[in-house]
Amino acid sequence: MSQNFDIIIVGGGAGGFFTAINIAEKNPKLKIAILERGKEVLTKVRISGGGRCNVTHACFEPNELVKFYPRGEKELRGPFHQFCSGDTIEWFEKHGVELKIEEDGRMFPVSNSSQTIIDCFTSATKKLGIQVLTGQSVQSIYKSETPDGNFWKIETQNGQYNCEKLVLATGSNPKMWEMIQDFGHTIVSPVPSLFTFNIKDSRIKELPGVSAQVSVKVKDTKLASTGPLLVTHWGMSGPAILKLSAWGARILFEKNYQFTIFVNWLNDIDSEDAEKILKELKQEHSKKTVSKKSPFEFPNRLWESLVLASGISEETKWADLSKAQLQNLSNQLTNGQFQVNGKSTFKEEFVTAGGIDLKEINFKTMESKKHENLYFAGEIVNIDAITGGFNFQNAWTSGFIVANAIV
Repeated sequence: MSQNFDIIIVGGGAGGFFTAINIAEKNPKLKIAILERGKEVLTKVRISGGGRCNVTHACFEPNELVKFYPRGEKELRGPFHQFCSGDTIEWFEKHGVELKIEEDGRMFPVSNSSQTIIDCFTSATKKLGIQVLTGQSVQSIYKSETPDGNFWKIETQNGQYNCEKLVLATGSNPKMWEMIQDFGHTIVSPVPSLFTFNIKDSRIKELPGVSAQVSVKVKDTKLASTGPLLVTHWGMSGPAILKLSAWGARILFEKNYQFTIFVNWLNDIDSEDAEKILKELKQEHSKKTVSKKSPFEFPNRLWESLVLASGISEETKWADLSKAQLQNLSNQLTNGQFQVNGKSTFKEEFVTAGGIDLKEINFKTMESKKHENLYFAGEIVNIDAITGGFNFQNAWTSGFIVANAIV
């Protein structure tokens, strides 16, 4: 027994729901269904941002916003001029959800709970008469051509569905990518994007929880980033590392996650200037013990560890530092070498680089250039962002554009 709809959206995540709601609000007469393979919808929304749902980022200028997307920077410029972060805030406010900006620019519901976003979406689909069908793992998709026009036939393990327009919002789903490949689309093979670095090193072994504002470079590449770095039990994390992992997704994959990084714990102070500062400290604090107190804006525990790593004992006074020891310390501070062996997933926010080749999509409509009435929303395409609400913004923008194009 097959069911007919005007529009079917495959994928009950952020992009799928946002697309469906926007279509139904623009044209309430359309018969719309969301097919979700799992028992529950919006599972990624639930766990995002530690259960608070990092809805978007307070960056309101499209040309600035695109800079947070290692893949998709060029293509998203047009779409963000149509629907940007400010529009997201307005949309949610209109739907009864107030957002707040945190110090780092991330935006969350005032309630601090992702349930607020889930409730907003599920109540909207009920009100608009959108059918949400769970337990619908897609087995096959066909394109049928009849005298009355084309339509799509979707078979799941629980039924058969027909529609005129089909929207795929299935995120990083290898099975769906395979089906899309059968339709002649090119899939850029997926590799992990947001991950932390596994590092075993005596200098940071005792420092989990310590963070500092740093700049980091990957040896023998052009990869570099700045920002807060967090020492963890496994190695290093924090925005500076996650940015590197996103921009370097393909390069680091090719290196099999075995590479060397250089950390400048003083961020923008180079080794020459660091050495000058250390010489001044040597004169000013001649009678004080070097390892006791950090003269820089990072924790004492980190300072002490770097002092010891420079071959300076715990009791050494500033006045007794040799030229070689000063140079060693300057080097540890501004050019510390660390060996990375492997990666770990960042929280549950598993993001991949890869998906439908961007050249095969019309970014004015998010429609396939190969098949009429086939649209894409969210992470199914080869677009991904660094952490901070940017991946969701891509889902809202692409969903909005699909809705506009369809209606």
